[in-house]
Amino acid sequence: MGDPSPAPAVAASARAEDIEVLEPADALPMAAEDHWKALFDQFDPESTGYISTERFRGLLQRHGSELDPHKLEVLLALADNNSDGKICYQDFVNLMSNKRSNSFRQAILQGNRRLCSKALLDETGLSLSQRLIRHVAYETLPREIDRKWYYDSYTCCPPPWFMIAITIVEVAFFLYNGVVLDRFVLQVTHPLYLKNSLVYHPQLRAQAWRYLTYIFMHAGIEHLGLNVVLQLLVGVPLEMVHGALRIGFVYLAGVVAGSLAVSVADMTAPVVGSSGGVYALVSAHLANIVMNWSGMKCQFKLLRMAVALICMSFEFGRAVWLRFHPSAYPPCPHPSFVAHLGGVVVGITLGVVILRNYEQRLQDQSLWWIFLSIYIIFVLFAIFWNIFAYSLLDLKLPPPP
Repeated sequence: MGDPSPAPAVAASARAEDIEVLEPADALPMAAEDHWKALFDQFDPESTGYISTERFRGLLQRHGSELDPHKLEVLLALADNNSDGKICYQDFVNLMSNKRSNSFRQAILQGNRRLCSKALLDETGLSLSQRLIRHVAYETLPREIDRKWYYDSYTCCPPPWFMIAITIVEVAFFLYNGVVLDRFVLQVTHPLYLKNSLVYHPQLRAQAWRYLTYIFMHAGIEHLGLNVVLQLLVGVPLEMVHGALRIGFVYLAGVVAGSLAVSVADMTAPVVGSSGGVYALVSAHLANIVMNWSGMKCQFKLLRMAVALICMSFEFGRAVWLRFHPSAYPPCPHPSFVAHLGGVVVGITLGVVILRNYEQRLQDQSLWWIFLSIYIIFVLFAIFWNIFAYSLLDLKLPPPP
């Protein structure tokens, strides 16, 4: 949107009607903030940071054309619902800067029933990109007020680079290994497969990078294909809404939890594939849909959940079958399936907390600290387990590849 025109100097006693109107703006640049602060100061001579809801509504009615319609709707709902009869200037700045405090969001959610304009889904005349953004909003967010917020504030800058980049790297490594091993289906059964330095192997567990880099090795094209489809169909929309930092954290936390879970629960088996991260994302998304069933408006959600669960079950069943299938490189067994379970646990704990707190500070959420503490305790426990348990149990491990 255009840059705001310069606002004239405003005397403290000037009437709001005499103030020039700014052009619309998505954020709140310094000039625009000074302009709105001047308007607020007219009704707040003691500089308390608050003005009455009545005066606030009058200010919005005079200058509402400067705001995105959905943001204006949110502010009016806040004014209608505020039992104290006052509006905080900082809440207004946060809204215009695409930041929302918990108290502000709660007031909006309580006033959500007062929103009278039509739903985002009913709006017409949208471009292809606008329809895509609206579709993503309905796929991932359970509240109409959040969907409108996302629709107004999303700029595709930066794009969902994390999930796309990690998918490209996974496919590239698979194709390279396919050429080297001259095998694309069930690559894992090739006698030289485990010699790759990216695979997690129990005899090489001291090489810490393997707890993460195993995601670039897949058992075969059937393994890679399902993981890539799931992480693109689920991961990319989630990253568009919640950002690369949060979704990347869930994905990588599932990956690390998966390999550590194998090192604790299936101590003699190697690990390959990105299923730990994929299952973390998909489990978090499905759990979020179930917990917000009435609010989620994605089409055919029951059928799609069933299809997702069938695909996950098929992939998990394939991994279990492969684990107990006669090994191509005895005495070392085929890769473990336990990483899938580690990803699921991360998804329904840390992942759900992140998806349920769109645009909110995670450090303000008690559940976030509880689940994060549990995750850190598990990681520390697994590290000590890998250092001491193997020797104390006198476990006979397969020889290094």
